Amino acid sequence: MKSELLALHGGHPVRDTWLPYGHQSIDEQDIDAVVAALRSDFITQGPKLKEFERALADYCGARYGVAFSSGTAALHAACAAAGLRPGDEVITTPLTFVATANAVVYCGARPVFADIQEGTLNIDPKQIQRHITSKTKAIIPVDFAGIPVDLEAIRAIAAQKGLVVIEDAAHALGATYKRQRVGSLSDMTVFSFHPVKQITTGEGGMVLANDEKLAERLRIFRHHGITYRDPKYPWELEIFELGYNYRLTDFQSALGLSQLGKMEAWLTRRRAIAARYTSAFLNMPAVEAPIVPPDCDPSWHLYVIRLKLDLLQAGQSEILKALRSENIGVHLHYLPVPWHPYYQSMEYEKGQWPVAEATSQRIVSLPIWPGMTDDDVEDVIEGVSKVVSAYLIRE
Repeated sequence: MKSELLALHGGHPVRDTWLPYGHQSIDEQDIDAVVAALRSDFITQGPKLKEFERALADYCGARYGVAFSSGTAALHAACAAAGLRPGDEVITTPLTFVATANAVVYCGARPVFADIQEGTLNIDPKQIQRHITSKTKAIIPVDFAGIPVDLEAIRAIAAQKGLVVIEDAAHALGATYKRQRVGSLSDMTVFSFHPVKQITTGEGGMVLANDEKLAERLRIFRHHGITYRDPKYPWELEIFELGYNYRLTDFQSALGLSQLGKMEAWLTRRRAIAARYTSAFLNMPAVEAPIVPPDCDPSWHLYVIRLKLDLLQAGQSEILKALRSENIGVHLHYLPVPWHPYYQSMEYEKGQWPVAEATSQRIVSLPIWPGMTDDDVEDVIEGVSKVVSAYLIRE
């Protein structure tokens, strides 16, 4: 170890350069694909968009793909396609990025937060059952960190109660649940193509569905709510419901297509990094590695450790600061959504989600992305060991 004294306290950091928690991987093939699209007749709403939608739907085993300008736009569109209206309720997890709940609010509906499982950190189906009322219209489970939720249990609840399942799989492109790829197992599945995700289009997202009517509603929603009487006469258009300009460009789609061709290699690398981390942390005091159900193969958008705070002299915030001082770009995913001031103003009371709330105070997201070298991975392990050892309570 380079220095036992923490960099936070004046010691030499484990790394001399910054290692982010996530990063895009762009090569010349990707650049050439974008340039070719820019030189074509269409730079938006052209053939590359349709090709990308078809390719991702085929990859995940879904019938239809509808691309959007962001993952958040895709979530909003899915909520609208599900028919959410003011007065409706949607059950989701408190441990997620705010976009999951925001998309519900955009439609005038109210998010209802159900607590998570201690193991996977995914929404607990038993807690979903507890929160269903006559106002409940949909469930939005989130595949936290790329570990699929218990889809079988959630789909059974939805079928019994007549609810729509909108799977927020922004973390989970490439993950499998019971040997099936995430993307074809829910009424609608939402992906994100932000630069830190498994593939990127810069910004972008997509909704996959198996129902043709849902797919058509999604397409109309992303294009101002416009429908055409006859595609041959584009001036003959009408708007029956409000829509938005949530279109994805052709040159972004060209980038997504190029990236998708590397997906399996990148998944293999993410899984190798996760396996190395898990091996290193299994016997490390005060650190818990992620728990993966036996019927899931995660895509590892995030690798989230849990700190055993009762064994440490420091809290989560100081651990995060110490690791970042070592040039390890750790992050926090997430503060519980109902704790944010905006949601507090909507009269959500703290203390209703004990597992999620306690978990959020002891989680740390470590760097994980395909471009990391083996030395980068070992630096992360060394950094965690160094910081945890420095704060470990010794008898």
